[in-house]
Amino acid sequence: MNLDQLIQELKFKAVRSSGAGGQHVNKVASKIELQFNVVESELLDNDQKERVLENLKTRLTKNGVLILQCDESRSQHKNKELVIKRFLKVIEQGLIIPKERKETKVPKAVIRKRLKDKKIQSFKKTNRKKPDLE
Repeated sequence: MNLDQLIQELKFKAVRSSGAGGQHVNKVASKIELQFNVVESELLDNDQKERVLENLKTRLTKNGVLILQCDESRSQHKNKELVIKRFLKVIEQGLIIPKERKETKVPKAVIRKRLKDKKIQSFKKTNRKKPDLE
C-alpha cells in the first residue's frame, strides 16, 4: 500500500485547542483533527475495507469515518505529524488478519491423571465415613 496516496485521502481541520492557555490561546488553532473515510477510500480494496470496518468498529462513526485528534504540541505542524503517525498505526492494526485458532487434542496422559486424581479423592472421602456396624 502506498502511504503517500493514503495520506492524500486524509482530511485535516485545525481547531482551537481546549484547556488553559495564555493571551495567545484564543487566536491560534493548533489542535489538528484528522478524518479518514474508510468506505470512500480508493486505495483500499473491498476486503481491506471490510477488515478495517470490522476491526476498528469502536473507533469509527456510523458513516465509517475514522476521526483522530492531536493537541499535544503548541505547533500545528508537529500535531499534524503526530496525528499522521498515529493514523498509520491505527490503520496497520485495522488491517491485521487474526490467526485462526486450531483446536488441540487433550493428551491421554492428562485424561489418565485427572481420572487417577478423582479416584484418590473419592477414596479419601469414603474413608472419612463412619463404618457400617451391621
